[in-house]
Amino acid sequence: MPATRLTLICHARTAAQKQARLPLDEALELDWQAQALSRAAGFKPGLRVLCGPELRTRQTAHLFSAEPQVQEALRDCGFGAWQGLSIKQLQAREPQALQAWLADPHLAPPQGESVAQLCQRVALWLESMAERPGHWLAVTHPFVMRAALVQVLQAPLASFNLMDIEPLSRLDLSHAGRWRLRVLDPSAG
Repeated sequence: MPATRLTLICHARTAAQKQARLPLDEALELDWQAQALSRAAGFKPGLRVLCGPELRTRQTAHLFSAEPQVQEALRDCGFGAWQGLSIKQLQAREPQALQAWLADPHLAPPQGESVAQLCQRVALWLESMAERPGHWLAVTHPFVMRAALVQVLQAPLASFNLMDIEPLSRLDLSHAGRWRLRVLDPSAG
């Protein structure tokens, strides 16, 4: 079976990230319409672009493609009742619940999704992508990219919060029998 190459891109910066807030469905800070397709030249023609359903991932995906395909599996972690709150607000209102959530990947925010559930969702998505040969680019979220790394590296769930994913950062994976992390030479293009 031909190999699958998967490039995960984190969405561009939002106000929530600058303010250390759990995200809402907000727009990007950059003028994505003026920059539409500005990053497409960095990839070979024929690249298929996927994105999460949130506004920030759809806008970022337009930097790479005029017609990205929305995939529900690429949605951000469900933060439930905490969505839109800053970390400082959570520390003041629910310090024990916040610390428990950060320490235990099986705990979820009220009406939200746990890190363990997110990692399972991403593992199933990666499994389905392994059956889709060619090069794919998926615009998604820091939490989803962390979950992909946990899966590919077969790392313990406790390692999830030890990773930082910056806006527009890139993670390259390949699959030919099993998922592998690809570290690329940036000068190779």
